[in-house]
Amino acid sequence: MQHEAHAHHEHHEGHETHQHHEGHHEHHGHGPVTWSTAAQATFHCLTGCAIGEVLGMIIGTALGWGNVPTMVLAIALAFFFGYALTLRGILKAGVDFKTAFKVALAADTLSIAVMEIIDNGVIALWPGAMDAHLSDALFWIVLAISLGVAFVLTTPVNKWMIGRGKGHAVVHQYH
Repeated sequence: MQHEAHAHHEHHEGHETHQHHEGHHEHHGHGPVTWSTAAQATFHCLTGCAIGEVLGMIIGTALGWGNVPTMVLAIALAFFFGYALTLRGILKAGVDFKTAFKVALAADTLSIAVMEIIDNGVIALWPGAMDAHLSDALFWIVLAISLGVAFVLTTPVNKWMIGRGKGHAVVHQYH
């Protein structure tokens, strides 16, 4: 892991002092960002989104809610879990909650929003998907496809953001 080389640093406060460390510069807009770095950031985002989506759909279905309230809950939980995963890592670094929350918002908001628009768009447009139940194969197949499409289309967004020192580049200064 690239972060192991930086374990001795308490904080990454000045980019100037760290840009000469091999591999580190690509997280802060001081050079090219690899697709691998962007994919890792997107996968992190996808994990929180998937947890929230599935949990929201399970809760909405269990409560007998319609499609719109269930989707709203699933989207809200996707944001919640996306932010929570980022917060967990930042808080582990000893950052106070207020700062960690601001970093999570800055790092994940655009990524989660793009992912949710794509994910829910695929589900909404797929014939029969909105009416599929948790016990239907169609539900799980379309969910997997929609998350896969969201991953593929969100990765370039994260690559662009990280290359400009935004998104998950902000989180890396706390590792």
